[in-house]
Amino acid sequence: MNQLIRLVAYLWTLSNTLLGIACGFILCEKFQIIDGVCEIHSPTIARIVRRFPVPASAIALGHVLLARDQKTLGRTRTVERVHVRQYERWGIMFVPAYLLAPTVLFLQ
Repeated sequence: MNQLIRLVAYLWTLSNTLLGIACGFILCEKFQIIDGVCEIHSPTIARIVRRFPVPASAIALGHVLLARDQKTLGRTRTVERVHVRQYERWGIMFVPAYLLAPTVLFLQ
């Protein structure tokens, strides 16, 4: 049963994971898989996440973590795993919900 639940979680997040894999494929230098999550880091990713409206060290896209470097992956692994679990709960709706939540809070 546990394997079935894991399979459903991977399928439910597949569109976001594929986006993460595509980004990683384009930007990747090094990757590793830890506990079922593909972790990718490179200097190119570092340059991109620094330019976000809110600068970031790492970002989760489904079951893919993109980070500035190996050290950042180690430092952010726990919090990014929380985002992976949120992707598993929300599926394709996670990104819109994540972007909409601050707007709703701001308007209140």
